[in-house]
Amino acid sequence: MCLAIPGKIVDIGHREDEMIMGKVSFGGLEKEICLSYVPDAKVGDFVIVHVGFAISKIDDEEARRVFDYLEQMGETEEIKTNSE
Repeated sequence: MCLAIPGKIVDIGHREDEMIMGKVSFGGLEKEICLSYVPDAKVGDFVIVHVGFAISKIDDEEARRVFDYLEQMGETEEIKTNSE
């Protein structure tokens, strides 16, 4: 099963090919993510990320709810392991 997970934008930049890229934090683990599908996103916003692309913005409350569900399902172990 493929999941989209929430992450918090910590930095936004641009690449030479004009794609909007940024660093997104997933519980402390930061990954470079394409932000082109959410051009109005700002540093501090939460986005839903699927296979390296932010596909929508969500509010803080929804992001926390999703993290809680993922933790209950045991799906946050990789994030915890990779951020240590």
